[in-house]
Amino acid sequence: MVLGIGNILLGDEGVGVHLCNQLQHNYTFSGQDLDFMDGGTMAQALIPWIVEYDQILLLDCVSVAGAGVGEVFCFDFENIPSNITWAGSAHEVEMLQTLKLTALMGDLPPTTIIGLIPKIVPDNTTFNLSPAMLEGAQTAKAKALEILQAWGVTATPKPAPLDLQGIANNSYRIAL
Repeated sequence: MVLGIGNILLGDEGVGVHLCNQLQHNYTFSGQDLDFMDGGTMAQALIPWIVEYDQILLLDCVSVAGAGVGEVFCFDFENIPSNITWAGSAHEVEMLQTLKLTALMGDLPPTTIIGLIPKIVPDNTTFNLSPAMLEGAQTAKAKALEILQAWGVTATPKPAPLDLQGIANNSYRIAL
Protein backbone atom coordinates (compact mmCIF):
# COMPACT_ATOMS: atom_id res chain seq x y z
CA MET A 1 0.00 0.00 0.00
CA VAL A 2 1.32 3.44 -0.90
CA LEU A 3 0.86 5.85 1.99
CA GLY A 4 1.05 9.62 1.98
CA ILE A 5 -0.23 10.24 -1.53
CA GLY A 6 -3.27 9.49 -3.58
CA ASN A 7 -6.70 8.25 -2.76
CA ILE A 8 -8.14 5.28 -0.96
CA LEU A 9 -11.28 3.30 -1.62
CA LEU A 10 -12.16 1.85 1.75
CA GLY A 11 -14.64 -1.01 1.86
CA ASP A 12 -16.40 -1.48 5.14
CA GLU A 13 -19.10 -3.77 6.52
CA GLY A 14 -20.30 -6.59 4.30
CA VAL A 15 -21.45 -5.45 0.88
CA GLY A 16 -19.10 -2.44 1.03
CA VAL A 17 -16.14 -4.81 1.25
CA HIS A 18 -17.52 -6.98 -1.56
CA LEU A 19 -18.09 -3.93 -3.75
CA CYS A 20 -14.59 -2.64 -3.04
CA ASN A 21 -13.18 -6.07 -3.96
CA GLN A 22 -15.28 -6.17 -7.13
CA LEU A 23 -14.00 -2.79 -8.29
CA GLN A 24 -10.41 -3.82 -7.59
CA HIS A 25 -10.83 -7.14 -9.40
CA ASN A 26 -12.78 -5.87 -12.41
CA TYR A 27 -10.97 -2.62 -13.26
CA THR A 28 -7.51 -1.25 -13.86
CA PHE A 29 -7.15 2.28 -12.46
CA SER A 30 -4.81 4.99 -13.73
CA GLY A 31 -4.34 8.75 -13.58
CA GLN A 32 -4.06 8.95 -9.78
CA ASP A 33 -2.76 6.59 -7.13
CA LEU A 34 -5.60 4.51 -5.75
CA ASP A 35 -5.39 2.01 -2.92
CA PHE A 36 -8.05 -0.42 -1.77
CA MET A 37 -8.54 -1.47 1.82
CA ASP A 38 -10.92 -3.81 3.57
CA GLY A 39 -11.67 -1.83 6.72
CA GLY A 40 -13.57 -4.75 8.20
CA THR A 41 -13.92 -4.27 11.92
CA MET A 42 -10.69 -2.32 12.39
CA ALA A 43 -12.43 0.92 13.51
CA GLN A 44 -9.92 3.20 15.28
CA ALA A 45 -7.01 1.01 14.10
CA LEU A 46 -7.68 2.52 10.64
CA ILE A 47 -6.72 6.04 11.75
CA PRO A 48 -2.98 5.76 10.92
CA TRP A 49 -3.93 4.82 7.35
CA ILE A 50 -6.82 7.27 6.98
CA VAL A 51 -4.71 10.32 7.83
CA GLU A 52 -2.16 9.53 5.10
CA TYR A 53 -4.53 9.98 2.16
CA ASP A 54 -5.58 13.00 0.14
CA GLN A 55 -9.17 11.76 -0.24
CA ILE A 56 -11.23 8.82 0.97
CA LEU A 57 -14.15 7.06 -0.65
CA LEU A 58 -15.88 4.86 1.91
CA LEU A 59 -18.29 2.12 0.85
CA ASP A 60 -20.40 1.14 3.83
CA CYS A 61 -23.82 0.12 5.05
CA VAL A 62 -25.90 2.85 6.64
CA SER A 63 -29.26 3.11 8.37
CA VAL A 64 -31.93 5.52 7.20
CA ALA A 65 -35.43 5.57 8.64
CA GLY A 66 -37.98 4.56 6.02
CA ALA A 67 -35.39 3.54 3.39
CA GLY A 68 -35.63 0.22 1.59
CA VAL A 69 -33.03 -2.51 1.21
CA GLY A 70 -30.56 -1.62 -1.54
CA GLU A 71 -31.20 2.12 -1.53
CA VAL A 72 -28.01 4.12 -2.01
CA PHE A 73 -27.03 7.36 -0.29
CA CYS A 74 -23.97 9.41 -1.23
CA PHE A 75 -22.71 12.27 0.93
CA ASP A 76 -19.61 14.00 2.20
CA PHE A 77 -18.64 13.30 5.79
CA GLU A 78 -18.74 17.04 6.54
CA ASN A 79 -22.42 17.09 5.52
CA ILE A 80 -23.91 13.86 6.87
CA PRO A 81 -27.66 14.13 6.31
CA SER A 82 -29.62 14.05 9.57
CA ASN A 83 -31.55 10.96 8.44
CA ILE A 84 -28.33 8.88 8.22
CA THR A 85 -27.90 7.12 11.56
CA TRP A 86 -25.29 4.44 10.84
CA ALA A 87 -27.04 2.49 13.60
CA GLY A 88 -27.40 -0.94 11.99
CA SER A 89 -24.66 -2.58 14.06
CA ALA A 90 -22.06 -1.78 16.68
CA HIS A 91 -19.39 -1.86 13.99
CA GLU A 92 -21.12 0.84 11.95
CA VAL A 93 -21.21 3.09 15.01
CA GLU A 94 -17.46 2.41 15.46
CA MET A 95 -16.78 3.56 11.87
CA LEU A 96 -18.72 6.78 12.44
CA GLN A 97 -16.83 7.33 15.70
CA THR A 98 -13.52 6.66 13.92
CA LEU A 99 -14.27 9.31 11.31
CA LYS A 100 -15.46 11.77 13.96
CA LEU A 101 -12.36 11.19 16.09
CA THR A 102 -10.05 11.64 13.10
CA ALA A 103 -11.90 14.85 12.17
CA LEU A 104 -11.70 16.08 15.77
CA MET A 105 -7.91 15.66 15.61
CA GLY A 106 -7.96 17.75 12.41
CA ASP A 107 -6.53 14.89 10.36
CA LEU A 108 -9.50 13.63 8.34
CA PRO A 109 -9.00 14.12 4.60
CA PRO A 110 -12.05 14.92 2.47
CA THR A 111 -14.22 11.84 2.82
CA THR A 112 -17.08 10.78 0.59
CA ILE A 113 -19.37 7.99 1.74
CA ILE A 114 -21.51 5.77 -0.45
CA GLY A 115 -23.90 4.02 1.89
CA LEU A 116 -26.21 1.15 1.09
CA ILE A 117 -29.20 0.05 3.13
CA PRO A 118 -28.54 -3.59 4.06
CA LYS A 119 -30.94 -6.44 4.52
CA ILE A 120 -30.86 -7.46 8.16
CA VAL A 121 -30.20 -11.18 8.15
CA PRO A 122 -31.99 -13.18 10.85
CA ASP A 123 -30.44 -16.21 12.53
CA ASN A 124 -29.44 -18.00 9.32
CA THR A 125 -26.32 -16.23 8.05
CA THR A 126 -25.79 -16.42 4.31
CA PHE A 127 -23.40 -15.11 1.68
CA ASN A 128 -26.30 -14.61 -0.72
CA LEU A 129 -27.10 -10.98 -1.50
CA SER A 130 -30.75 -10.11 -2.04
CA PRO A 131 -31.90 -8.92 -5.48
CA ALA A 132 -32.52 -5.45 -3.98
CA MET A 133 -29.00 -5.36 -2.57
CA LEU A 134 -27.47 -6.49 -5.87
CA GLU A 135 -29.39 -3.75 -7.68
CA GLY A 136 -28.35 -1.15 -5.11
CA ALA A 137 -24.73 -2.28 -5.39
CA GLN A 138 -24.85 -1.60 -9.14
CA THR A 139 -25.99 1.95 -8.40
CA ALA A 140 -23.27 2.32 -5.76
CA LYS A 141 -20.62 0.99 -8.16
CA ALA A 142 -21.65 3.48 -10.84
CA LYS A 143 -21.51 6.29 -8.27
CA ALA A 144 -18.06 5.15 -7.07
CA LEU A 145 -16.73 5.14 -10.63
CA GLU A 146 -18.23 8.61 -11.19
CA ILE A 147 -16.54 9.97 -8.04
CA LEU A 148 -13.21 8.38 -8.95
CA GLN A 149 -13.43 9.92 -12.43
CA ALA A 150 -14.00 13.34 -10.83
CA TRP A 151 -10.84 12.72 -8.78
CA GLY A 152 -8.89 12.15 -12.00
CA VAL A 153 -8.90 8.35 -11.81
CA THR A 154 -9.58 6.46 -15.03
CA ALA A 155 -11.22 3.03 -14.69
CA THR A 156 -10.64 0.54 -17.49
CA PRO A 157 -12.66 -2.70 -17.34
CA LYS A 158 -10.61 -5.89 -17.20
CA PRO A 159 -11.57 -8.99 -19.18
CA ALA A 160 -13.54 -11.70 -17.36
CA PRO A 161 -15.18 -9.56 -14.67
CA LEU A 162 -16.76 -11.18 -11.64
CA ASP A 163 -20.27 -10.32 -10.54
CA LEU A 164 -20.86 -9.14 -6.99
CA GLN A 165 -22.37 -12.44 -5.84
CA GLY A 166 -19.27 -14.28 -7.12
CA ILE A 167 -17.09 -11.88 -5.15
CA ALA A 168 -19.23 -12.33 -2.02
CA ASN A 169 -19.05 -16.11 -2.32
CA ASN A 170 -15.26 -16.13 -2.39
CA SER A 171 -13.90 -12.95 -0.79
CA TYR A 172 -13.55 -14.53 2.63
CA ARG A 173 -11.43 -17.36 1.17
CA ILE A 174 -8.85 -15.59 -0.93
CA ALA A 175 -7.48 -12.13 -1.52
CA LEU A 176 -8.79 -11.06 -4.90
